[in-house]
Amino acid sequence: MGVKERKIKKVLIANRGEIALRIMRTVQELGLDAVVIYEKPDREAYYVRLANDAILIGDGPRRDYLDIDKIIWAAKKTNADAIHPGYGFLAENADFSAACEKAGITFIGPPPQVIRDLGNKVVARQIVGKAGIPFIPGTGDLVRGSAGINDAFAFAKKYGYPVMLKASSGGGGRGIRKVVDEADLIVQLPLARAEALSAFNDESIYMEKFIESPRHVEIQILADHHGNIIHLGSRDCSIQRRHQKLLEIAPADLPADVLNAMYDCAIKASRESGYINAGTVEFLVNAATNEFWFMEMNTRLQVEHTVTEELTGIDIVREQIRIAEGQALNIPENRVTLLGKAIQVRINAEDPKNNFMPDGGKRVEVYRSPGGPGVRLDGAVYQGFKVPTDYDSLLVKMTIRGFNWEQTLQRLKRALNGFLIVGPKTTIPFYLAICDDLDFQLGRFDTGYLETHPEVFNYPEPEREVAKLAKLIAEIHTKKVNPYAV
Repeated sequence: MGVKERKIKKVLIANRGEIALRIMRTVQELGLDAVVIYEKPDREAYYVRLANDAILIGDGPRRDYLDIDKIIWAAKKTNADAIHPGYGFLAENADFSAACEKAGITFIGPPPQVIRDLGNKVVARQIVGKAGIPFIPGTGDLVRGSAGINDAFAFAKKYGYPVMLKASSGGGGRGIRKVVDEADLIVQLPLARAEALSAFNDESIYMEKFIESPRHVEIQILADHHGNIIHLGSRDCSIQRRHQKLLEIAPADLPADVLNAMYDCAIKASRESGYINAGTVEFLVNAATNEFWFMEMNTRLQVEHTVTEELTGIDIVREQIRIAEGQALNIPENRVTLLGKAIQVRINAEDPKNNFMPDGGKRVEVYRSPGGPGVRLDGAVYQGFKVPTDYDSLLVKMTIRGFNWEQTLQRLKRALNGFLIVGPKTTIPFYLAICDDLDFQLGRFDTGYLETHPEVFNYPEPEREVAKLAKLIAEIHTKKVNPYAV
């Protein structure tokens, strides 16, 4: 399958915050112009200041970032000939990809039908089934009424409780409910439908066998218009809260033959689905036996793509743009090497001790970031930044790379201790507690890690003398006077 090459000149980034800034850096590195969109709450955002062009699309919050017509209008208004969706918002919306295609704008991502097929978890399972890839036993879409309930009962009886209810159009950890018995199933079914409708505008749900405390491992792939597909290694994303990832490690610590089998399955799934651009094939792995099952395929750039970039030296966003232009992949298979270990932690404005409650609305009074060997920061926060209440709580992603796991952990701990954010509560002290956990140090973790390691929440409050001193210095600098001077 070929495609006519089309040189991109100006990219509109249909996203906000740190991912808009991260994409912008590669766009500008390539000598292209970067356009960003913003809602009024983001008018002072860092990414807006650094773009070549910025255009207001509405009062917000959130709804304008989801308005396909407004984003297409913004692209035409600024003469952008391509759109990069980032992650979240419209990144996995087939209608958005189709609207770009209709408007003659290059969508930096997969074709609409591929997004549509893989976005429906039931259809995705059928696709990988054709390729002979193992997947978790599950139902088709459960119809409404007694027929759907009876199908759910029959499935649960065959495979045993607990089972999982999942939104057919789900993603990002949303629309997932664990069911423990028949009485719970009757209660959870209508709630799962309502949640799916609210989150994805699609009430379709299906049931899946529950895998007890698996590891969550994903394979990064790149696929071009010319039939070339490569993998960029694995990532372990097992440590999660509310089915959403907190930290990611590359590569996954699995035997070589298991990883090679997963790489092979990921490429087969991509080929069977007609995949184009960057994507991630996700698997659940039995921690004891290393048996694995296909879970889903994400048709976008992942939050955690930075750990793969740090290990391989490959800029995934750059490759996305090249593929969208119709260029063939020019990365030899022997060029994809995974030297050492990398880990990404998501530093969120959240209170881990309070069920990770977002701590928005507060101002960052002091911001001091770490540096040194093996430290990468991707964020859009600065001293004086007001943490939004209307958007995601992510402040900055920190990616650490080391020669081996031991050095990577040492660097991570050093960097976390050197990271100072005064104002909102953050996940920094929580990650320091995880670093001190013996099981984590030995690589023994799965998706049930937080439930089985409650002690990681017993960290001391992070207010330290250095924080108080930094806060005082910032106040003196701002007011030009020492409030404590005699």
